[in-house]
Amino acid sequence: MNFSFIPRLFVCLLLYATAQAQALTAEQALAMAAGETDDRVAAVQQAVVEPSERTAAFLQALADDAVKVADGKALIVRDDKGMDPVTGAEVPVPADAEDIINNNRMRGEIDTALAGLALFGKDEAKRMAAAKALTKEPDAGRLPLLDKALAQETNGKIKTQLELARAATLLGSDDAAQRIAAAQALSLSATPDTRLLLNERVTVEEDTKVKAALQAALKAIDGQLAWGERLGAAFSGISLGSILLLVALGLAITYGLMGVINMAHGELMMIGAYATYVVQGIFQKYFPGAFDWYLVAALPLAFGASAAVGAVLERGVLRFLYGRPLETLLATWGISLVLMQLVRTIFGAQNVGVENPSWMSGGVQVLSNLTLPYNRLVIIGFAIAVLLGMGYLIGRTRLGLFVRGVTQNRPIASCMGVNTARIDTMAFALGSGIAGLAGCALSQVGNVGPDLGQSYIVDAFMVVVLGGVGQLAGTVYAALGLGILNKFLEGWAGAVLAKIAVLVFIIIFIQKRPQGIFAVKGRTAD
Repeated sequence: MNFSFIPRLFVCLLLYATAQAQALTAEQALAMAAGETDDRVAAVQQAVVEPSERTAAFLQALADDAVKVADGKALIVRDDKGMDPVTGAEVPVPADAEDIINNNRMRGEIDTALAGLALFGKDEAKRMAAAKALTKEPDAGRLPLLDKALAQETNGKIKTQLELARAATLLGSDDAAQRIAAAQALSLSATPDTRLLLNERVTVEEDTKVKAALQAALKAIDGQLAWGERLGAAFSGISLGSILLLVALGLAITYGLMGVINMAHGELMMIGAYATYVVQGIFQKYFPGAFDWYLVAALPLAFGASAAVGAVLERGVLRFLYGRPLETLLATWGISLVLMQLVRTIFGAQNVGVENPSWMSGGVQVLSNLTLPYNRLVIIGFAIAVLLGMGYLIGRTRLGLFVRGVTQNRPIASCMGVNTARIDTMAFALGSGIAGLAGCALSQVGNVGPDLGQSYIVDAFMVVVLGGVGQLAGTVYAALGLGILNKFLEGWAGAVLAKIAVLVFIIIFIQKRPQGIFAVKGRTAD
């Protein structure tokens, strides 16, 4: 055996490895860093055709604004230390080194180039993300890069995405046959990005055969995306319905059972939302490590704060006005103005920010065009939990029995030894506390400000009246029905017309059925 072969083989491997590590040349680095934008873009596209670690590191430095030019050479400068982008060796940074400025076009090109280089990394998630990024921004100059990535990709899903990226690139080809084949390939990808890509292409396409292929692909994609849009509208309606249900549940007690036209109900929700904001601030300052659990601590505080204000309102004002609905309306309206001004004085007139905990951020993707946000899913579950809790409290507990007895026949309940004044206070505090819980939930999906309650008070009354005053089941049906109807009409006629249509529907419905969906039966209805 010729042992001299082994050292020579080792030297060859070493030279090959060195050549791979130093695929970037000084001329390429300078061309990417300095000169006209068109020339720099061309240099970047040329560099990524033969990817290497040095090229990726230099492009990342360009993206980080960590490149300077001095003496006709490009240098990477981080923490005041210079580095040769070709060899990686530390070099001195001349005093007259000039910073590199990247415009928006150049930054976009660098980001896309980095995504292209990620196609050759070991992380499959990054390779998939890079393939999707190249599909959104097709460029004929990256075709060799995609072909190279396709040739060595082993993951089937990533390979499919790379083929879509290649088809998206070929949509701009000069060959009509290639454009038709690309349109047919893209028709299998039912995503909004693909539809946008095809729509852009069909507007400039002049060849009738290619245009027909593009339109056929668009029709196929629209058909596949339609289900996602329908399900998305249904989910949005259920989400809105759950919010309306939370808002109306408290009013179902104070107005539905007690007969108090509480115009301050929205402000009681606002107090719950601000209580959540205060708890968030406490956790941010004193318990940053447990910030994800601040919402759990905020729930009892939001309930307690609104319930306490409600109890004071009932004991201080409303108990003198029972049986006089017009006076309660005016009194609670005035109190709502006082509460709003009080909040403005304490927290300011501007909206305050309430963050989602990390476990409520993001969403689960069901279809390519349908993602269900975690915060909405949590609120739907929370509304169901509050509904079940309230149903149990009213229907199964001693307090609920007393509330029902007092609201149905106050004199008889009093004769039976029930302290009706105390029950009134507790019932009103319960309805107010539930309003506080609604405010806590609303803080996770919208702005928190002094006018928060004004946006929901009309909807809350509509839900209670439509469902049937004092009917918990009617409140549930009315909230979900109005939420879903509103969202479907929004997609058809726009937000304003949808609101008007819903209002007209409720007026007509109440004219035909004054006691709502679920009418009270028996002597109570008299």
